[in-house]
Order: sequence, then C-alpha cells, then structure tokens
Amino acid sequence: MTRANRDIPHYYLSTTIDLAAATAWMLNRNANGPVGERLVPAALLLKSAALAARQVPQLNGYWKDGAFVPADGVRLGIAVFLRGGGLAAPALANADTMSLPELMKALRDLVSRARRGRLRASEIADPTLTVTNLGDQGVETVFGVIYPPQVALVGLGCVVERPVAVEGMLTVHPTVTATLSADHRASDGATGARFLAALDRLLQGPEEL
Repeated sequence: MTRANRDIPHYYLSTTIDLAAATAWMLNRNANGPVGERLVPAALLLKSAALAARQVPQLNGYWKDGAFVPADGVRLGIAVFLRGGGLAAPALANADTMSLPELMKALRDLVSRARRGRLRASEIADPTLTVTNLGDQGVETVFGVIYPPQVALVGLGCVVERPVAVEGMLTVHPTVTATLSADHRASDGATGARFLAALDRLLQGPEEL
C-alpha cells in the first residue's frame, strides 16, 4: 500500500446508481426461482463490474515496465476482510462470463475459504481489477488504494434509499455509491467515467446480466 500511494498517481471518480430496476428484478427472480439460486445485491454489482471491465478494457490489466498491459480476460479481485484482521483479495476468474447463480456460488465459496485460510495459489495470483464492497459495514462511500500492478479499484458502498426524481416526480429508490480509483498513467478521467457509466447502464438492465 505504501508503494501504491507513492508510485501510482491516483485519480478518483464517484457516481450514485439507482438500483430500483435491479432490486425489483432480483426480488421477483428470488420469489419465483429455486431457493438454492437466490441472489443478493452483491452478485449483481460484481457481475456488472466484471462486464464493465470487459467493455472498458483500459482499466482491466496491469502497469508493467512503464506501460499498460491489457489482460486477456477478467479476473475480478474480491476484497475479503478476514475475521482475525487483515485483508485478502482472491480472484474470480472469468467473472464476466459466469451466470449470476454461478457467480453467487463461487463468491460464497471464495469468501468462506479466504476466511479459513484455504485459498488456492491460482486464486490469489494476478487479479486484473479489484472490487471492495463495504456495504455490509454500513459505509456509503469508499475510495480504495490500487493494488499494483493493477491500474484500478472499484469501491461499492451500502444500498441506501434516497429521494430521486423520476419523470418530474419525487420518489424514494434504493441506490448505491460506486467509486473508481484509477491509475492516471494508464487512463484518464474520461475513460474512468465510461466505466462508471457502463456499470450504471448494466444495472438498469439486470435481466441481461
């Protein structure tokens, strides 16, 4: 982390995403689907982040030898807070191609084994983009530190009901604050904005995830 703060010129972006469509779709799917395949909001958020990384490949890769090296696929690093203290960031390989039930199952397994110290070597090697989700801690906004040689980190807060304007009418919707910490050597604010816009757009069409 010291090297990351010293060597990486971070820039930060933030946006608030309306989760009304995603939440309604998820609740309907859970009510009408098998109990074993029920989803939580984190699954939709992580799948959207993985797909956004595929759509904006300038943030999915590594800074090596003074240049950006794009990754061949999306290995989504998941920040896991360990019960005994500390942090691990194992990777979900090909997270962008998993179905939501597959991702949900893989996520539960990965977090469980991370907290028991039973991760495989392949799971802690070379994530291409890391996501940190502090929603279960009640944090609304998190700006993370990039883990080199990665060039970006996505932060997700808790789902909060906020007033939003819809067709001129004020209503209350579930929302989440998504942030991006990115390496200014590898990308710029316009690229980061495209990533957050893709994340938002994907969550407005949850049936396509």
